[in-house]
Amino acid sequence: MSCDIAFLDSGTGGIPYMLELKKKCPDVSCLYLGDTANFPYGEKTSEQITECASSSIRLIAEKWNPGAVVIACNTISVTALDALRREFPDLPIVGTVPAIKLAANITHNKKIGLLATNATVRHPYNERLIKDFAEDCTVFSRGDPELISFIEHELFTASKEERLAAVKPAVDFFLSKDCDTIILGCTHFTHIAEEIKEAAGASVMVVDSRDGVANQALRVFKKKPRSLAEENGVMDCTFFVTAVRSQKDESEYSSLCTRAGIPWGGVLGS
Repeated sequence: MSCDIAFLDSGTGGIPYMLELKKKCPDVSCLYLGDTANFPYGEKTSEQITECASSSIRLIAEKWNPGAVVIACNTISVTALDALRREFPDLPIVGTVPAIKLAANITHNKKIGLLATNATVRHPYNERLIKDFAEDCTVFSRGDPELISFIEHELFTASKEERLAAVKPAVDFFLSKDCDTIILGCTHFTHIAEEIKEAAGASVMVVDSRDGVANQALRVFKKKPRSLAEENGVMDCTFFVTAVRSQKDESEYSSLCTRAGIPWGGVLGS
């Protein structure tokens, strides 16, 4: 198999990022790997995050030979992006970081909510983004591993009422702080952006990094010449994982792929 751009996340979170890129440029072939064997990254140490992401990129490079890799995961990006670029100098790697600059540009009352993993919330890189782009704002951060777990394991077979109930604690937290802008600082939350918008109300803006990440990936990827055999092996928008932990998870992945209109590829290498 081969592709132009590969996407990596700890699970299903980056799928909307891949779909955003395909919407911008349908001719670019994409493949997606969720490192579900090591989910969740947001509760790991920096060293563990870097090691897991490095192993996944080696697998991607070996199996797919992409022209670029998108790290469709805020936690990996703020923790390990520099190390990964040093380890893979010939492979363009695009990171995904919280849309703090965008939020600071559009907030009216200078009160911003950041919804992310605990690892992203705690990381100094996140503090630098706030200092560089939102120094005149107050940023209220919330790490929410429970919501991330719900999205990974339950969202795609959940009812609308269950999805709204799942986002309510986070939305209520930001509303209690009078935030008029909420940043989705973990790619998993893009799956549930509409529910967050509905629960927060029309006066609250909800932002993420999809547009910028897709544009950057299209700028930097290296189109590789392929033989006829390789062209025949190109798959597009297929979703793979590194492990399936339960029948319920496989049902979730299959439901996600059906909803997104993409193929379910199973376990990479199996």
